[in-house]
Formats: sequence, structure tokens, C-alpha cells
Amino acid sequence: MLAPGERRLVATGLAIELPPGIEGQVRPRSGLALRHGLTMPNSPGTIDSDYRGELKVILQNAGADPVTIARGDRIAQVVFARYEAPELVDATALEESTRGPGGFGSTGV
Repeated sequence: MLAPGERRLVATGLAIELPPGIEGQVRPRSGLALRHGLTMPNSPGTIDSDYRGELKVILQNAGADPVTIARGDRIAQVVFARYEAPELVDATALEESTRGPGGFGSTGV
């Protein structure tokens, strides 16, 4: 049972082994979000390719009513994606760009 406003780590009973260069992106299910306000505050969560433990999902009840989660319920979904791990280099300056250091909202409406 997840009370309104409550956040909890929910074990799935599943474990996977991903190959190098592949990550799992754990995302909320739209139906649960619409019907119950159930969401994932860290969405998407990342499963790293070197992780070997049980998959767990951070769920939060953003709705007005308690939500019961039962064994076997589909509480999240995983999308697999390739990624690159570039070599990072220490630098004292960055190349100029059109945007420059402009942050949130700096590219217009």
C-alpha cells in the first residue's frame, strides 16, 4: 500500500545482465500515472550494464488515494538503449557556441 505522497523502493524480484554499451531505462507506466497518480520521481531510472542485483523501482503516489501494489503488477517498463562513454579531458576553456552559457529558458519559447 502506498499512501498519498508516499515514496518507496519496490523490489521486482527480477535481475538482468546487460552487455557492455547497453543501459536499461526504467520508466513509469502511463495508465498507472493517469488512473492512480503513481509515478517515478527519478524517471527514467538507469540500470547500468555492470549492475547485477535485483531490479528495484522508486515509486511515488502523487494521487489523492492510497494505491495497492500486488505481486505480479506491472509497475514500470524498461527501454534498452545503446550509449557511448567518451573520454573526458580536463580543459581550461570551452569552444564558443551560439547558445554559450545560457541556461534554462535561454533558447526562447
